[in-house]
Amino acid sequence: MTAPEPQHADPDGDAAARACLTAVAPPGSPLMGALLDEHDAREVWEALRSGSALPRLSGSSGEARPGQRAAQWKRWQDRARALDADALLSDTAELGGRVVAPGSPEWPTQLDMLAGHRPYALWVRGAHDLRNACLRAVSLVGARAASGYGLHVAGELAHTLARRGTATVSGGAYGIDAAAHRGALAAGGATVVVLACGLDVGYPSGHENLFADVAANGTLVTEYPLGSRPNRGGFLVRNRVIAALSPGTVVVEAGLRSGAMNTARHAHELHRVLMAVPKPVPGGSAPAPGGGVPFTLNVA
Repeated sequence: MTAPEPQHADPDGDAAARACLTAVAPPGSPLMGALLDEHDAREVWEALRSGSALPRLSGSSGEARPGQRAAQWKRWQDRARALDADALLSDTAELGGRVVAPGSPEWPTQLDMLAGHRPYALWVRGAHDLRNACLRAVSLVGARAASGYGLHVAGELAHTLARRGTATVSGGAYGIDAAAHRGALAAGGATVVVLACGLDVGYPSGHENLFADVAANGTLVTEYPLGSRPNRGGFLVRNRVIAALSPGTVVVEAGLRSGAMNTARHAHELHRVLMAVPKPVPGGSAPAPGGGVPFTLNVA
């Protein structure tokens, strides 16, 4: 499960081109997804960098109209011209990070089920090979403002899974996410943090020590290049990756309109196994804030 050594990717290579695309187009863009379905990443990147016209598309490129597509392309071209691609790659390598792109040995092929919404590339930092870590993995998600019961269950579940050789995937947030990551680390197991920011940002800042532990003993993953700050929309887009990386997702505690339930919906759409932790039995710990998730999840 040892991670590959960080490499200075060939700036003209597919992985490097895809890495650059993460710096100009937002994750999950239908237009960029359509372009990468029909064109080589190096061709798309060169067209952006050189100011060329939008490459021809034979099929649908999402809901955007031609005028909207042209406006998106122009914004991406402006960003591409301003990007120092060599510095982006070398700075990431200096941090101990690496680029993992579709087709590379470390790429988790289950992400391909996201089709046109799969990541263009991933920025990865950590001790474990990402693909191997996710071959046996479970995504654990839940509330930030979790109850003591929820924190205990998340930590114990991750600890038990780790002792049985199963990695934990979550988002590195306060509450259930952090309890799951710490439970896996305490058992000496693998854990994967899917960030909604750059590897050098590490949001939330209160988890600086946790992220350092994960970098040393697990894996940090993000679709965002260095320097990217988190935003609300980014957390929701990130959740599809959490759901796709593992065969199953467990919701420990969550409100009906929470990010955890958003992850559960992605898991349902991907036909992953979807599980939930019941509320405490009467006389036990307090129920989950905002109403704990019952045995049956309605994610339609």
